[in-house]
Amino acid sequence: RERCVGPTATTRRAGWIDSPDLFDAALFGISPREAKVMDPQHRLLLESSWRAIEDAGVDPMRLAGSRTGAFVGISNRDYERLLLCGERHDSTYAMTGNAASMAAHRLSYHFDLRGPSLSVDTACSSSLVALHQAVRSLQSNDCDIALVAGVNLLLSPEVFDALSVSEMLSPDGLCRTFDAAANGYVRSEGCVAFLLKPLARARADGDLVHAVIEGTAINQDGQTNGITAPNGASQTRLYTAALGDAGLAHDAVTRVETHGTGTPLGDPIEVLRLKEVYGRTPDHPDASACFLGAVKANVGHFESAAVLVGLLKVVLELKHQVIVGQPLLENLNQSIDVSNSRLEIPRKSARWTSERRRIAALSSFGFGGTNAHVIIGESRESRRQRDEDSHVQRTSIQSGLFTLSARDRESLA
Repeated sequence: RERCVGPTATTRRAGWIDSPDLFDAALFGISPREAKVMDPQHRLLLESSWRAIEDAGVDPMRLAGSRTGAFVGISNRDYERLLLCGERHDSTYAMTGNAASMAAHRLSYHFDLRGPSLSVDTACSSSLVALHQAVRSLQSNDCDIALVAGVNLLLSPEVFDALSVSEMLSPDGLCRTFDAAANGYVRSEGCVAFLLKPLARARADGDLVHAVIEGTAINQDGQTNGITAPNGASQTRLYTAALGDAGLAHDAVTRVETHGTGTPLGDPIEVLRLKEVYGRTPDHPDASACFLGAVKANVGHFESAAVLVGLLKVVLELKHQVIVGQPLLENLNQSIDVSNSRLEIPRKSARWTSERRRIAALSSFGFGGTNAHVIIGESRESRRQRDEDSHVQRTSIQSGLFTLSARDRESLA
């Protein structure tokens, strides 16, 4: 990966994944020739989506012909630049394999999905905007099921160099969200996918519902003192709109996964606006605190896939009833003030205790000004699953047969 970081970059550290070139092309009926010039982000989307569908208890092949939509957050074009530099871009496969629009269309094609199919690029907020569009499509009956994914791979040095010149990257390779020593973010790569269904249908189908999307909202900063500068007032309107869409009061939310990039300017603005909405002290004295966190301090900034990583974290927190402590937080940024509010930033993990249903919110802000916010809550299915898991742990482990299948011996291995 050394070649992926340019000579002017201020850091040579990033959150790399192992072997992004490996791909089971035969599983999807793709020839080796086509796979070679296909953006590895498209490959990751196919494999991660397959796994997400299976995790939902659905046979991926059974979705063929269904009104399933594909919604993908993607913004990186590194592999296309590499092909252009290598003068291997004259192939028809290179054209279809690297167009951002084809990221979603490829999912629709290989799984034979007949619902809406669109790729979204709003920079860092891409995948949450994609999720918002998926929810709206389900609500308007444009599709029955929605496959939502975000992907990001770091394959060429140009962006590293540009972000370094702009002093956006952390020189020490650590994302210190909320901390006084915050000095920029860390680039990371990976892919996350979710399968969405209307709640009534999921329950009728007997699905395990990990969490319920209560409300979503998107907006734009408009004109600020710079196209990449945040607009705090837009963030406030965003939170209020999402709560309105969910039909919830602000104090119902006891966990917020922030955008939290680890910049000395952006973090205080975000916390200030969260304090205005979620931090307000409610009328009743027994209201729970609202805990802030940022997964970027754990795994870095996945850019166009970032918020789905945060969503995965919060879904796991709901499942295990745990608030994850914020790493790398030693001295709170002096510009961040959570006093006289419900807001808390936990340094250590703790049980997520609540008399009421657990509700969380997540934010994502694109550096061009497109903002998104989603509110999710625990489901009765996940609570029942926790009880069942607890029962299994108390009983003796049973033996069973675990089967594996693949199209050929090499894939099986």
